[in-house]
Amino acid sequence: MAGAPVVVLAGGTGGAKLARGLLDVAGDDLVAIVNTGDDVETYGAYVSPDPDLVTFWLADRIDERGWGLRDDTFHAMDQLRELGVDVWFNLGDRDLAIGLRRAERLREGATLTEALGELGAALGVGARVLPMADAPVRTRVLARGRWVDFQAFMIRERGEGPVDGVDYAGIEAATPPAAALEAIAAARAIVVGPSNPVISIRPILTVPGMAAALRASEAPVVGVSPVVGGAIVKGPTEPFMAWLGQPLTAAGVAAVYDGLLDGIVADEPVAGLPHLVTDTLMTDAAARRRVAEETLRFAESLR
Repeated sequence: MAGAPVVVLAGGTGGAKLARGLLDVAGDDLVAIVNTGDDVETYGAYVSPDPDLVTFWLADRIDERGWGLRDDTFHAMDQLRELGVDVWFNLGDRDLAIGLRRAERLREGATLTEALGELGAALGVGARVLPMADAPVRTRVLARGRWVDFQAFMIRERGEGPVDGVDYAGIEAATPPAAALEAIAAARAIVVGPSNPVISIRPILTVPGMAAALRASEAPVVGVSPVVGGAIVKGPTEPFMAWLGQPLTAAGVAAVYDGLLDGIVADEPVAGLPHLVTDTLMTDAAARRRVAEETLRFAESLR
């Protein structure tokens, strides 16, 4: 099935790292469908943190801090602070330029799919990075008795639980982009990345029509667990899993996806589900490629 898409659902660092490994294996056949529930409009810019993170990883432009463009500067943020602005959402100067241009393109009538495609082309990325929806969806978190937007929860409140609720505002009016549905239908493998199941993957699956398309595809759907050695490498997955009443295990991750997975890749076995037990820690390029290769071979074995 050379030339058929390899689809990865992604959000956050784990999903972006695996996408980069899959790029080494699948090349331009890779299609990333990425969470946009974290998107935020600020400083006049439209910022898509997860799609941008995946794009920067695919372009080999990610900064060593784990987000933003490598060697970016922060002069605009420094100037805003000097002007008395409460700069709680930090953006590099080039990152800000990307968001300003995206906001301009959306005002001109471009879709988010088109705007993300333009960024990928500008950075030399041949693989496709697609939003989960062109319509705005915003993840909100209920913690300590009040609802806050996801970015405020993560930055102002440092992602601290307990989490008492999660809502995806605007999800009812959203639909998957046509390009995403086409890639899913034609895919040779669909990979659910090692992302936070509740705030990175569940928004994608909750877009009306997305889960049905994934279930209807002839391609095997394989998850990669974000739980490594019984813990999470990065991010506040534990309080969100606790809110759903699921343990912080590969089995708990699979349960969140409610029967969607045909198999799972993890460092521990999962009873009742085909699984590949392997080291899923992606510390460098070789590890990212190895996990990607093993995941795709496992997916092929499930066909």
